[in-house]
Amino acid sequence: MISDATRGTIGKVSVNRLLGSVTVAAALVVAGCGGDDEPEPGQPAATETSEDESPAESPDDGSPENETPDESPGSETTDESPPSSPTDAPAAGPVEPTDVEELVTDLDAPWSIAFLSDGEALVSQRDEETIVHVTESGDVTEVGEVPGVEGEAEGGLLGIAFDPNAPDTLYVYATAGDENQVLRTTYDDGEFGEFETLLDGIPASPRHDGGRIAFGPDGMLYIATGDAGDGSNSQDLDTLAGKILRVTPDGDIPDDNPFDDSAVYSYGHRNVEGLAFDDEGRLWASEFGDSAADELNLIEAGGNYGWPEVEGIPDDGGSEDYIDPVHEWPVEDASPSGLAYVDQTLFMAALRGARLWQIPLPGGEAGEPTDYLDDYGRLRDAVVAPDGTLWVLTNNTDGRTDPREGDDRILRLTLSDS
Repeated sequence: MISDATRGTIGKVSVNRLLGSVTVAAALVVAGCGGDDEPEPGQPAATETSEDESPAESPDDGSPENETPDESPGSETTDESPPSSPTDAPAAGPVEPTDVEELVTDLDAPWSIAFLSDGEALVSQRDEETIVHVTESGDVTEVGEVPGVEGEAEGGLLGIAFDPNAPDTLYVYATAGDENQVLRTTYDDGEFGEFETLLDGIPASPRHDGGRIAFGPDGMLYIATGDAGDGSNSQDLDTLAGKILRVTPDGDIPDDNPFDDSAVYSYGHRNVEGLAFDDEGRLWASEFGDSAADELNLIEAGGNYGWPEVEGIPDDGGSEDYIDPVHEWPVEDASPSGLAYVDQTLFMAALRGARLWQIPLPGGEAGEPTDYLDDYGRLRDAVVAPDGTLWVLTNNTDGRTDPREGDDRILRLTLSDS
């Protein structure tokens, strides 16, 4: 539960600011495809345009991320792990936020957080095309620009991730004109090495560039792409748009990928901006829908998630050709971006929805979502820190709403068993 100590403490918020509302069963439907980013009536952040970065875009002739109709699992013992003794404690969680601290202010359109092993972090800034270093006490230092970044609206400098097996090696997803690329460099003593291109040819657009990258427990790099404003890309296995990709740390195609000689791992996606692995090694993804519903999907190798043929949960029970989402949200409540997993819990950052969604996963089964942090505006990323806290990026300086004094922020949340 929320602690009484939260009330009136400098740098922390009250219970009413932390806990946005209780479980919203009426706003959610179990299982479909999902939304973008428009103004939230009564939202303190003032007027929002749309999360698909082009405020006046029409529905899916390529609507934006999802604002206008058209970003390290906790170690825990699972049931599949053989117990070392009859007295082993059950897995921790699910968990919920109990305190929130404003760790950093005055960032510029921050997009992704990647933690160093010492608990400090790098943060990408989409429009400035720079990466900054953030200490655990909130000190910010610019590391430098990423060369060759050229994007507009939703494009630019997007996801970053360190390779857990080579912790000084940083991977970057960025827009370079008419394509998105995955780059690799080293990070040592506050400086970058040379940048090299590992994967290119991912179609880019002012709308729907995906951009989240994450290493899986198998050591492979997973890459979320968008449909680049063209829904037909998502069902076309000959393009990298509208997919989740899987490559080796050197950018090669793994032999056990579901499609021969292809980086495609799953397809039929509109715009995935969140990837997270749970304790069972399962991949979860948050996805922008069009005008009907945003989605939380459980990803299967070779799976087809239906876009543009399906959005949301089909009223007729759907087709065996497509995999339905585990949860869906009305687009005004979500427009989901970063996704994090810890202690039998998923946390999903919402842009248009301007809140943090907590989805419990007791026993691996998704429970009813609850929303938090409804007083900070748009949220772009959520990442678990090495110390077990949850870092959350606000995103009010990305051109979609009126920023407040101090935007954009890194919020640091303390988590406790729910």
